[in-house]
Amino acid sequence: MDVVARHLAAIDRLRTLDLREGGAGYRTVALETSQGLGAGDAGARGRAAEDFHALREAIAARLDARWGGGPAWGQLTLRVRLARGESIPEPWAALCLRTDELDVWQAGEDGAWVALGVADRDADDEVELLAAVTWTAPP
Repeated sequence: MDVVARHLAAIDRLRTLDLREGGAGYRTVALETSQGLGAGDAGARGRAAEDFHALREAIAARLDARWGGGPAWGQLTLRVRLARGESIPEPWAALCLRTDELDVWQAGEDGAWVALGVADRDADDEVELLAAVTWTAPP
C-alpha cells in the first residue's frame, strides 16, 4: 500500500471512531511525524516540511475527489482572533496554533468535518502531518 493510500485509510478509520468518547467531540492524530528534527538542522527541517506539504497535497487531491474541494484555509485570522481573547472551539484552536493552513472538508453523509494540515510552526517540535475529525464546523 502506498503512503497516500495508507493515510487515506487512517483518515477513514478516524471517521469511524465515536467522537463523543471522552467528551471531546473531535479526534486529532499525527499521520506522520519527522524523526529527530525538533530543534535540529534547519535545512533538514525545511526539507521535511516540504515533503510533508507535498504529501498533504497528494492526500488532499484524493479527498477533494471524494468530497469536493476548495482552497486551503489560512490560519492567521484564527490566531488573531485567539490573541484578541475570542473563544475558538477545538480542534480548530489547537490546529491554528500548529499549522499555517488546513485543507477542510465536510465529509460524507454524517456531516463530520475532516481537516488535514502540516504542523511545522514550532522549530523546537517535530514536523507532523495532522488529520482531525470533528462535528464542530470551522469558525
